[in-house]
Amino acid sequence: MAYQAGGQRPAPRPGPGTSEAQAYLQDYAVLLDAVPFPSLVVDHRWDVLLTNGAFRTLFQGVEPHPAAHPGVNFQRFVLFHPDAAAILGDHEASWCLPMLADHAATAERHPHDPVLHAVRRDIAQDPIMDAAYRQGVPHWLRAVGEKAARHDGSVRPLLHPDPRWGATDCRLVVETASVLEEMECRRLTFVLREAPRATGRDRRVRRAAGHLRVVPAAD
Repeated sequence: MAYQAGGQRPAPRPGPGTSEAQAYLQDYAVLLDAVPFPSLVVDHRWDVLLTNGAFRTLFQGVEPHPAAHPGVNFQRFVLFHPDAAAILGDHEASWCLPMLADHAATAERHPHDPVLHAVRRDIAQDPIMDAAYRQGVPHWLRAVGEKAARHDGSVRPLLHPDPRWGATDCRLVVETASVLEEMECRRLTFVLREAPRATGRDRRVRRAAGHLRVVPAAD
């Protein structure tokens, strides 16, 4: 966990493909660390292959978690980690609902993926999150349009531990180079906004299980 404090860049986690792909990721890690904004490379399951120093700094205060750490699987972090709401502002509407919609679309494209099935089982264990997944997400998409579920270009609140940023906004930029696309991977960058948002104590609350309030629990 020492790398999260901004120390030596970790080696890329084992990723898809050949030794050539691994060599590409090694070089891509150098490129990623030159980016001043938090950035990471994930596969279609949101398993994290690479992160840069700015990403590790953003999430340096996150408690260890065996499966939902932001440096392990970012989707699981958004949905299941108790520290997620302390960093991802407007956590439910701005982060959870798009991620649940993303999971539904990805699971449809990869119906036999055991890792995605495991995420779905964990969603089902939380009655409120399960209701949001089955009922809230379709209703939300009908109300606001499919575009709302896209990560690329979306502007979302962020609570940065660095007081120079504090409570601000970031624009998500999603890019896929041809080699990353062959590995079913993509790069996400959190482009921090210059103008900070007003801070509020209620935006820094750790959440517990059954956190989603977007959709009421089923009777």
